[in-house]
Amino acid sequence: MKSKIKLFVATLLLMFCSANAQFVKKHGQLSVRGTQLVDKNNDPVVLRGMSFGWHSMWPRFYNEKAVNWLKKDFHCNVVRAAMGIELGDMSYIKDPRFSKNKIEVVIKGAIKSDIYVIIDWHSHNINLEEAKAFFAEMSKKYAEYPNIIYEIFNEPDDETWPQIKSYAEEVIKVIRSNDPENIILVGSPHWDQDVNLPAADPVLGYNNIMYTMHFYAATHGKELRDTTDEAIKSGLPIFISESAGMEATGDGPLNMKAWQEYIDWMEAQKLSWITWSVSDKDETCSILQKSAKSEGRWKEKDLKESGIKVREFLIKYNSQE
Repeated sequence: MKSKIKLFVATLLLMFCSANAQFVKKHGQLSVRGTQLVDKNNDPVVLRGMSFGWHSMWPRFYNEKAVNWLKKDFHCNVVRAAMGIELGDMSYIKDPRFSKNKIEVVIKGAIKSDIYVIIDWHSHNINLEEAKAFFAEMSKKYAEYPNIIYEIFNEPDDETWPQIKSYAEEVIKVIRSNDPENIILVGSPHWDQDVNLPAADPVLGYNNIMYTMHFYAATHGKELRDTTDEAIKSGLPIFISESAGMEATGDGPLNMKAWQEYIDWMEAQKLSWITWSVSDKDETCSILQKSAKSEGRWKEKDLKESGIKVREFLIKYNSQE
């Protein structure tokens, strides 16, 4: 009897691993239908995965093996490549060639692993000409791949919505000249909190545009969920491209009750969500210990509490697909 149970469990695991290995092949070209992200069959799809930390601070994790490990062990169906624009000696502004090489390694790793990948312009400031040049190059190279999602402005801080909207319209125009279909994520004011502002005045004239909301559960409470609910009701498609269970500083203790409340809400709303971050900084939100190898194959001792928990979340909820 025990051997039959073991065989049954092994078969289920094999079936899941096989399905997960074919995720983009199964779901294909993503699009937005109303406020819902849908797959090639117009069925609702939820992406759940991890964001790498700033490439300019933790470049060692930007490799194909780490991407594959996140897919294989964490069951990620999406990863986010966070290209640091100004921060660090190897930022995009200071070393664009190095920066693009690191981002493209993750892109190619995701394509090889058959999961989705977010190309994240990770800045809090408007760098219009640099962004246009970068996204022109990326959209020319990768338009043919349904794996690709463009995040054109991570967490605007002091910019107004008219400033962000004007910037977004110019960058979107560049991307759409090369890539007419893949999803584009547009940032919201005040670190992706004020989604009510784009809801009242969205970008018009383009399909497959979504808007980002970010939360850190120990800081952001029900009010942010309520604001987001109202934005969705008004017709704004939302994608949670960064989130975690601690304070907005990225540090402090995890608030597991608040984090679970956010997870339950996102699952009920069929919202895609990404957790921050694959890095080994001495802070709560960096999921890895210094002992973690660059190429994945992390053991439990290599994971901080946040890493252990998010891995549990991803395995649980991505196993239900």
